[in-house]
Amino acid sequence: MFGLSELAVILVVVIVVLAVRKGPALARSAGKSARILKAERNADADAGADAPRVVQGEVIPPDGPPRGAGPGA
Repeated sequence: MFGLSELAVILVVVIVVLAVRKGPALARSAGKSARILKAERNADADAGADAPRVVQGEVIPPDGPPRGAGPGA
């Protein structure tokens, strides 16, 4: 059958072929992710501590109970 060195060569060839096909898409995705993280980091730094927090599209005030959390809810 095949020896260890032949299997290693085949594995290297398969990895190179996959890297050539998927490499640009992976690099593009990593670049987009890095840009998003950088923008979020800068937005957090600009917001300050007294700004309301945004959680899944809802604005939660820094103090006070959420709406509908009263005794009649």
